[in-house]
Amino acid sequence: MTDNNTGNNLFSKKDTESAWAEVILPLAIPKTYTYTIPQHLQSKTHPGCRAEVVFGKNKKYAGIVKSVSGKKPEYETKEILNIIDDDPIIYPQQLKLWQWISEYYMCSEGEVMAAALPTHLKLSSEAIIVFNEDYGEDFSDLDNEEYLVAEALLIKKELRLPEVQQILDINHVYPLIKRLIEKKVCYVWEAFNEKYKQKKENYIILNPEFNNEEKLNELLNNWSKAPKQLELLLSYLHLLKTEGEVIQTALLKKSGASAAQLKGLAEKNILFIEKRNVDRVENLPQKISIDFELSAAQKKALDEINSVFSEKNVCLLHGVTSSGKTQLYIKQIEEYINRGKQVLYLLPEITLTAQIIRRLQKNFGGNVTIYHSKFNNNERVELWNKIKNGEVKIILGARSALFLPFKDIGLIIVDEEHDSSYKQQDPAPRYNARDAAIFYASLFNAKVLLGSATPCLESYYNVEKNKYGLVELNERFGGIQLPEIEIINTRQVAASKKGKVILSPQLKEAIEDAVTNDKQVILFQNRRGYSPFLICATCGFIPHCNNCDVTLTLHKFSNKLHCHYCGSSYPKLTTCPACGTVNWMEKNFGTEKIEEELENEFPSYKVARMDIDSVRGKTAHDSLIKLFEQHRIDILAGTQMVVKGLDFENVSLVGVLDADGLLSFADFRVNERAFQLMEQVSGRAGRKTEQGKVMIQAAKINHPVLLFVQQHDFKRFYDFEIENRKRFFYPPFSRVIKIILKHKMKEVVSEAADRLGDALKKDMNDFVIGPAAPVVNRIRSLYLMEILIKLPKDANMLRQYKKVIANHFNLLHAEKKFRSVVLIADVDPM
Repeated sequence: MTDNNTGNNLFSKKDTESAWAEVILPLAIPKTYTYTIPQHLQSKTHPGCRAEVVFGKNKKYAGIVKSVSGKKPEYETKEILNIIDDDPIIYPQQLKLWQWISEYYMCSEGEVMAAALPTHLKLSSEAIIVFNEDYGEDFSDLDNEEYLVAEALLIKKELRLPEVQQILDINHVYPLIKRLIEKKVCYVWEAFNEKYKQKKENYIILNPEFNNEEKLNELLNNWSKAPKQLELLLSYLHLLKTEGEVIQTALLKKSGASAAQLKGLAEKNILFIEKRNVDRVENLPQKISIDFELSAAQKKALDEINSVFSEKNVCLLHGVTSSGKTQLYIKQIEEYINRGKQVLYLLPEITLTAQIIRRLQKNFGGNVTIYHSKFNNNERVELWNKIKNGEVKIILGARSALFLPFKDIGLIIVDEEHDSSYKQQDPAPRYNARDAAIFYASLFNAKVLLGSATPCLESYYNVEKNKYGLVELNERFGGIQLPEIEIINTRQVAASKKGKVILSPQLKEAIEDAVTNDKQVILFQNRRGYSPFLICATCGFIPHCNNCDVTLTLHKFSNKLHCHYCGSSYPKLTTCPACGTVNWMEKNFGTEKIEEELENEFPSYKVARMDIDSVRGKTAHDSLIKLFEQHRIDILAGTQMVVKGLDFENVSLVGVLDADGLLSFADFRVNERAFQLMEQVSGRAGRKTEQGKVMIQAAKINHPVLLFVQQHDFKRFYDFEIENRKRFFYPPFSRVIKIILKHKMKEVVSEAADRLGDALKKDMNDFVIGPAAPVVNRIRSLYLMEILIKLPKDANMLRQYKKVIANHFNLLHAEKKFRSVVLIADVDPM
């Protein structure tokens, strides 16, 4: 592979030498392909540019040039049709990151490219029907419709689909085109369309002649007709004075005038209308204004971070909840942007960005921008270009922000580094943004600051092995004590209580006390919906999803049964389809039912719910957080959204309503996740003025994880859990690869899993576990089987066995029977 400089040197010679480009195509194909660079494109072809190429017979793609070489490959190459960009749209470091993710996470570079580039940089193609000159002009073998299209093609040489539809006056033309292709009358070609469009606004400008105050007064004083135009002009002058520049939409809104009246002023040469390109993303003034002082503990921690960075590139900041980690991040950001570097601030979910962006913009103004999935495609392209040009210094975003084209990054902050949301699940690339960020930073010789109150076990293990540095903040900012934690035994709640306890008497009393004292309450339950499943009390029938092997959840808002795996919804059942009775029981409870219970128990309190169902749209989450910050909500019930990193100064009580549910998953990380969730949600209580209180409802009150949470003792939890991981050879003592097989027929996927499992065991000895069906063994009408591979932590062995796995995938797919089985390798699953 060559870098930009090598590519440029190659074309500094006379353009008579042959040259080839390795091109990444946005497809899930196992390798890149090499194309000949025509002489007229050699000076424009550089790594990082988009190239228009043909793959297969006629299919056109916009790929990314990975490298340029003067060495001809062993196979015949097609020519690059066009180089789309004058300058590369990504830097060499991004290409290296793509390659590393592809190799480590066992996916193609094309899949990484598809995930990395904004949609509007992945050009859309439009099908064009092209006449085949070799067919000739004898259309006697064609039917009437085929004849009409062939005749039009003979005259125009090419047609687009809408034109074919217009000729025949029908919409469904694909079967006819297919017949024409089969008869070799035509073939399909594709043309690229640039989807990104620059936003334009009409700016209104006063004729310079009236910049003279005397001339302007004369105009206004002698105005005799068109009073609406006069009103429009006066509104313009007011906006000009207050805003500096006047946009047409703002002017028409303020004046209540029409576009025709504005056009009348333009025709009189009083106002001019000028169309300008504008940014879709709001630009704030660039400033740096740090308005807080660090505590003695924070200053010590900041000095220690700098000391770690003088020796290591990765530092883990382990700070208890509300210890002021964000203020340390801000101080670090200030240092790096003063050096002229860019900073990437990663958060696990966009739901966390609302509060953080306000803090960062307060301190850094327009130096900060946010990047996440709720931006539209045009906004993403504009941000992409600003970051690539170095105009934006601080980027705040979720895991996809890692793919942005940073020019000169100096620091990556990974906040809440333990969070499983950093791991992409579907589709490929199934990368962990935290681990990829560490590799990416190494390409710039940049530093990585990992922050968490409950670090990932792997990260803490890397500290113990002296791979990462460690800085600890063991006290809350302002000297506030960590919250007192009370565990409530739900088995002792009155026997008359049917089903699971939602609010124990102790928790109800604590909620009453908190709100009476003008404090706020957060209640956490990791299930959304109203009732996670219904059961017929007569025969035991439970409604299941038709597409997935899971029970359906009742949602009160929609009054339907929903599948949380495939998204399907079904009408609520009134009678049991098995026995015909109407004796339904609702089992367990979700956030909707909690909200209802709270409204019944506390009708005078303001109750709100925060989950994926209640928070939709670009600003809905931020709006709800602002309402809670402004104390317009007394009790907030929610899922993990209320756990992660939110800072509310008036919350005195937090309730964990079903700790048993957190501790009952069949997964080697179950204890780690339960500890992290409970400790994180506990950290929302008593952050500013006084010690808060946390009440955890559980039936299994002797579970060791509950003891560690009650004592806020991460170190003892780590020692307990790391010993279990070592005993059973789980990460961080091994590398895990989960093989997932999917197929619509259960027998086929079971046989394929057995075949693959046997083959892998021959090559990997005792490292292979399974195959076995997962807990949910059918999703979206596909049956699942899993194979777990636990390998020693040896980089060479890992690379070797990944090749073995890929080879066995190919061998399995070579058999006709298993060709349609979906095979997925999930490296380091979360």
